[in-house]
Order: sequence, then C-alpha cells, then structure tokens
Amino acid sequence: MPYADAAETLQETGQIRISPTSVWRLTQNWGAVLKGQETQAAHRPASAEQAERLSASLDGALVYVLGEGWKEFKVGTISEVEEEAVLNPITLDEEPQARAKQTSYVAALGGPETIGHRLWQEAVRRGWQQAFETEVVADTAAWIWNLATDYFYDSVQIVDWYHAVEHLSTAAEAVYPEAGPARQRWLNEHKTILFQGEAERVGQHLRQWADPVPPSAQETLQQEAAYFEKHKHRMQYLEWRNDGWLIGSGTVESAAKQYKHRFTGAGMRWKREGLDCLIPVRSAVLSGTFASRWRSAYYAPRN
Repeated sequence: MPYADAAETLQETGQIRISPTSVWRLTQNWGAVLKGQETQAAHRPASAEQAERLSASLDGALVYVLGEGWKEFKVGTISEVEEEAVLNPITLDEEPQARAKQTSYVAALGGPETIGHRLWQEAVRRGWQQAFETEVVADTAAWIWNLATDYFYDSVQIVDWYHAVEHLSTAAEAVYPEAGPARQRWLNEHKTILFQGEAERVGQHLRQWADPVPPSAQETLQQEAAYFEKHKHRMQYLEWRNDGWLIGSGTVESAAKQYKHRFTGAGMRWKREGLDCLIPVRSAVLSGTFASRWRSAYYAPRN
C-alpha cells in the first residue's frame, strides 16, 4: 500500500504512531537488507518435498524512473507443474490439464544478465537441478531465449500459445482487411494447424498468401512467416499439452501486472535506488515468503 496508507493502518490497528516519511525510510532500509539476502536464499531449500516438474517464465514491463524516463524492469517466475482434471466443454469428459502452483517471483531493474542470475538463484532454491523435468515458457523476446540457453539449456522450450495466436491474428488481418466470417474461418483453420505442431506449414501458407495481397500487407505476412519458421521447434503445442506441460506464460504475465500495480500507479515516479530496494519486498510478498525472510533479516547479526 502507499506509505501514507501504511502509516494510517499502523495507527488504526496497532496504535503505532509513525509518519509516512518514516515508513518510506524504514521500507528502503529493510528492502536493502532483503535485497542482500537474495544470494543467500539460493542456498536454502524452498521445502522438504521435491517437485517433479518445474516451469520458468520471463517477461518485461515498464516503470518510470526519475531522470531516466520509462525503463523496463524484468520479471521471472518459478512454478511447480501439476496436472488436474478439467471438464472439456465439448465432449463433457474430464481431461488432464497442466496447472501452475506454488509460484515464486523475482524481478530486477536492469539488463537481462541481472534477472537471469536472480531467476537461476530462485530456480536452484526451488530444486531445479533435482527436478525430473523442467520447461521454459515465454514470448519470443530474444533476451529471454538467450537466457534460456545460458541457464536452462536442457529444459523444454515453449513459445507462449497466446502470443503465437496474436501473431496469427495479425496475419489474418493482412489477408482479410475487413473483419468478417472469412477472416475468422481463416484464423480458426490456421490455429488448428499451429496447435497440431505444424508451425513451419503455417509459415509456408503465409508466404503463399503474400503474393495476391496488396503490397502494404505483403511485408506483414513475410514477417509473420519468418516468426513461425524461426520458432517452430518451440511450438509443438499438442504434444506438449498431452505431455502435461504449461503452454501459456500466464504466471509471469500476471506477475508483471502485480508488480506494475505497485510501481506504476497514477503519479508514481521512482528514484532508481529506491525502486531497487522495494522490488525485493514486493517479490517476497508475492511469493508468500515475506514473513520468513523478515524474521531472517530482523534477527540476523549486525556488522
């Protein structure tokens, strides 16, 4: 909550008188302590029970930094993957479907190297190296897959299904500029082809469609064709869904929204050093680890 609201809440619920400025100062101080604990946390197991399957995901969002303007901060998640029975609305049969649980969060204001290191620390803490199987699911930002190659090289790599469908929708608009049944039929047909793991075939179709369409749409179709051809090995959706994997990056997209809710409210502007101290606090709150990390920080011996 905002600092002034926190001061008011402390007064009302605990009869603790403290100014908003003091709340800000204490948050900065203890946030810096929590930030310093992030490396040590990698050496503490998350739980005694080891997950068989773990999923990692990455994304980016924007925050306003004073003197610098809008800057990207990067977010990562680690989740357990379990299958649960879900009712198929067409067949009315229960079918197993992957679900994320026990998600933990990291974030960093800086380049890919910083978030990559922090996410790997969290993955190690969660038992990534002992898990039977692992995956990385995300959109197609180059920095994400560079990090996946560096840190998660032996994991299943999956391009988020919903991002892939967005690219198909862009292509459908180029083929059929006017919205209507023809565009929807084309889109549904190619979604089926894509879901069956034939991304290369989708790319071929788009290049064929690039000939008869107006020049303004040709560049779009060529770009989208290249997108599907480049990432075809990360688009085996039917196979991976049947194998019990997540094929959507909803965990990290939800995480980015929750960080933004705290840091990008109306009128919010941050100094870089202040934001750096608050990000670990937000991460601990979202991960459900704030209480344990606070106890560890509060009772740690002082230098």
